[in-house]
Amino acid sequence: MSEYIHAVLLLHSVKKEINEENLANVIKAAGSEPDMQRVKMVVSALSNVDIDKVLSSATVSFLSAPATGVTPTTTQVSQKAEEKPKEEKKEEKAEEVAGLGALFE
Repeated sequence: MSEYIHAVLLLHSVKKEINEENLANVIKAAGSEPDMQRVKMVVSALSNVDIDKVLSSATVSFLSAPATGVTPTTTQVSQKAEEKPKEEKKEEKAEEVAGLGALFE
């Protein structure tokens, strides 16, 4: 899914319209075969999103986040990994669809 977001950001940065054809062409140019269902989903999810506004607010949020200086130990990381249940691919796709619009809102 990240290649679709990268393609959107590339199109946005060169001031090209974010539509199905342009998005599919960028993904093809990068050497991947676009999934047209995902292309349509991405274009639809971003149709009413002001990407400039989202990018500027994301940058401000990132820069204003306080640094805690605390790093997790290997034990803590491995315990968290064991606690997560395995998800099915269908559930992951549903989450991707639901979360895509939130990336640019």
